[in-house]
Amino acid sequence: MIESFVFLGLSLNAWITIVLVLVMFGLLLFTKLPADVVFVGGMAVLLVCGVLPAKEVLSGFSSESVVVVGVLFVVVAGLVYTGVLQWIVRHLLGNPSSYPKAIVRLMLPVAMLSSMLSNTTVVALFINVVKMWSKKLDVAPSKLLISLSYASGMGGVCTLIGTPPNLIISGFYARETGVELGVFTTTLPGLFCLAVGILSMIALRKLLPERKSPESSFESISDYTVELMVPTTNPLVGQSVGECGLMDVRGGRLVEIVRFDKEIISPVPADEFILGGDRLVYSGQIDAILHQLVNATHHVYSVTEMEGQRKLQTGYLAFDSDLIGKRMTDTRFEEEHDVVLVAIARQGKRLEVSPREAVLQAGDTLLLEGKKLREEDFNGDVRFFDSENIQQVNHKTLVSSGIMLAMMLLSAFHVMPLLNACFLAAFAMILTRCCSIEQARKSINWNVLMVFAGSVCLGMAIENTGIAQKFADGLLGMCGTNPLVVLAVICLVGTFITELISNAAAAAMFFPIAYKSAIALGVNPLTFCVALMIAVSSSFATPIGSPTHMLVYGPGGYRFSDFMKIGLLMNLIILAANLFIVTILFPL
Repeated sequence: MIESFVFLGLSLNAWITIVLVLVMFGLLLFTKLPADVVFVGGMAVLLVCGVLPAKEVLSGFSSESVVVVGVLFVVVAGLVYTGVLQWIVRHLLGNPSSYPKAIVRLMLPVAMLSSMLSNTTVVALFINVVKMWSKKLDVAPSKLLISLSYASGMGGVCTLIGTPPNLIISGFYARETGVELGVFTTTLPGLFCLAVGILSMIALRKLLPERKSPESSFESISDYTVELMVPTTNPLVGQSVGECGLMDVRGGRLVEIVRFDKEIISPVPADEFILGGDRLVYSGQIDAILHQLVNATHHVYSVTEMEGQRKLQTGYLAFDSDLIGKRMTDTRFEEEHDVVLVAIARQGKRLEVSPREAVLQAGDTLLLEGKKLREEDFNGDVRFFDSENIQQVNHKTLVSSGIMLAMMLLSAFHVMPLLNACFLAAFAMILTRCCSIEQARKSINWNVLMVFAGSVCLGMAIENTGIAQKFADGLLGMCGTNPLVVLAVICLVGTFITELISNAAAAAMFFPIAYKSAIALGVNPLTFCVALMIAVSSSFATPIGSPTHMLVYGPGGYRFSDFMKIGLLMNLIILAANLFIVTILFPL
């Protein structure tokens, strides 16, 4: 009875898949559940409900495209740990004489690097350099950082390994047709769209916001901290901080105690005794903080010069952070990470409230003080602007570069399949000690691989249950038999869906629909596949549309609307360029 259930031409398994897709969309958009948990949960539902057999569900993990992505993490690690990317970053930007030239000098190298490497890695390395470069050019960082993020996305589509959707779509295409796509299949259409994108960014530069850099809110330590000195005759001497009520005061909080011998106590425990000559450092609303003690004659430390025991560092609150919507005073974040929240900036302006009482928002810039401020210790809640992992350039820089180049050439000239070339390159990186086994192991992002595997599994379900064919028939009924119109609709919907979910998931879901539509129209399916590759990687209108947008959101001091003002136009411009060039290079 259940097996024979059909409603609106779709089976029960098809409706289970549709409901699952909608639920997953909702979870990704409106909850803080990690994407990998959502996708693995989706795979479990498909298995338990019998939509896909166990063999097909698990095939997502063994999919060639997923394995290639995993192996490429190791190859990229070799390039990072030998200083290749850092060398390129330092030597490519130069000193352009005008803003349009600066856009070109920035976007071209970023796009070229992103065509071979993880765009997230490339953007993360460029952020600090672009901020310093912007000061040199006397341009607000916000005028350049969006271009940085956009360039990484446009560059990624220029090769098969540049972005996961390309690998996922090419894997599906090979399974359907038996034809393996070359690593440079998308190079020419990708370069054309990149050129259009760079020219568009120059033409639309007035839409780029001029925001104050978040760190500039913290340039003067005296603006957000006050130091109070304890006279030796003060009756509070000998009492604990908790007993005399000096931990949390009106408008601020005690950040640290600096003893007369320069010993720094931070975070300050409630049972710490107050001694004569102590300097109590408070953060928050300076005017509102108690003035029962004597102001110190000078500040003991500054942002750039501190005692070696502790340091200040700025970071921003990630979009998926568990701290969003909470006050620091209601969490154990400071205690668990041995840090103190000194100040908060939002959209380039410091919040004039006690930092621990402010309700935190995504993208807030946090000034933290602590002994160990390593991003990996913060579980993704906070991402720091500055990185101390600057690698030295030496002979291994050339070795790792040669390995990467050899991998590309072996695949491009069909000496061996891409997967084999990637494995060979990864082993070569380890054997030549461009990265250690431990570094290689840590470089693999298992959460990302889970999302990719789940996306492949979801794409198979959409195809096997007949949803893809039904959607393809619906598109033909709505758009007629003009293949260009059908292709435009698929790419348009794919582009805007990617603003809401990962581009890997969009690629997996839309490939079956695109392929079935091409077959039904009797046209070249490769045209639809290449256009879809570019479309699902062209998300410019929201900061959640790409991990790289989220990387630059905090450092640029952006607002959500900043991306929409220029991003919606960029979506349409690149869509038009995509359809134009792909239909010429891969005729229908």
